Order: sequence, then structure tokens, then C-alpha cells
Amino acid sequence: MLHLKNNDFNPKDATILLKKSREFCSGMNVIIRDTRVSSKYIEFDISIEKKELDMLVEKLQPIGSLEHAKHVIEEKIEKEKAVKDGVFFFNDERFWECHEVFEGVWKNCHGKEKVLVHGIILVAAALVHYQKDEDSICLSILGRALEKLSHSSGNYYNIDVDKLRSKVFDIRNSGKITTFEI
Repeated sequence: MLHLKNNDFNPKDATILLKKSREFCSGMNVIIRDTRVSSKYIEFDISIEKKELDMLVEKLQPIGSLEHAKHVIEEKIEKEKAVKDGVFFFNDERFWECHEVFEGVWKNCHGKEKVLVHGIILVAAALVHYQKDEDSICLSILGRALEKLSHSSGNYYNIDVDKLRSKVFDIRNSGKITTFEI
């Protein structure tokens, strides 16, 4: 995962940025699978040898300077820390990472908690699609998230579930997608 600083792009630019990034890196042994655009970052899913990472960052310089790079692997993290990390990623508009961390939490939940965590995962997944300029997919997934979130209320590890559900409901009903914090 590679995050470049976003200077002036929005989700509508995701497809163009993916194409440009692949052009800039032509001839390199790199796979650029996907591009997502947040207000802070241009996020790339990449596969590359560590020794070639500096060259990749240099070639992508016309898009933005490096914010950070992260080798993404499935980790076993204690639930409270995983939720805290997931909230941080969500609030930092790193929805793909949020989705991944909460998926680890979800695998170890049962009953009503499992349904709630699935709802949070779906909200993050929906916003991943928003960052890829896939608004209709985002809105569809938010509808599924609402179904899951409707079974819970109150707080879940400092996440105000009622506020989250209300925000998702407002976005779904208006069709105007915005990012927000949880």
C-alpha cells in the first residue's frame, strides 16, 4: 500500500491516476492494482520488490510526494487495539485499511456484535468505492450497511452507533456521498 500526499485530486480522478501511474512505471516490475483518492491521500494497491520501492516513488512524484508505504499483511491484533486502529484508519480516510482491520475483529465476534461489526465493515467498503468514483456501488453497499447497523444502538468501543447509522442513512437518502468521522 502506497500513500502519496493529495495536492488537488478528488475521487473523480481515480481512473486517470491509475492509468497515469501505470504509464509512469512502464518497464518496472510493479503491479498497480487499484487507486483510491481521499482528501488527504492518493492510495495505491501495489505489488513490488522492496528494493524497487524508492524508484517507484520517484516515478510517481508527478502525482504526489510520498506520505507513507505499508506492507499489508493479515495480522492478529487484540480486539480493543484493532477497533482503535480501525477507527483511526476510518477517520484518516484510509477506508481500505479500516475494512481490513475490522474484518479481523469480525472473524472473532458472534451474534449481535458480529452483525454490527459487519455493518461497520460495509460502511468502510462503501467509502472505498466512493474513493474509486463508484458512487452507485457505494450507495448500494451503504444500503446493506444500514440493514446491519439497524440491529444495534449505543456505543461500541467509543463508536457512536446511532450517529453512524444516522450519517449513513442521510447519505443513502440524499445520494450525496461525503466522508465523515466515527
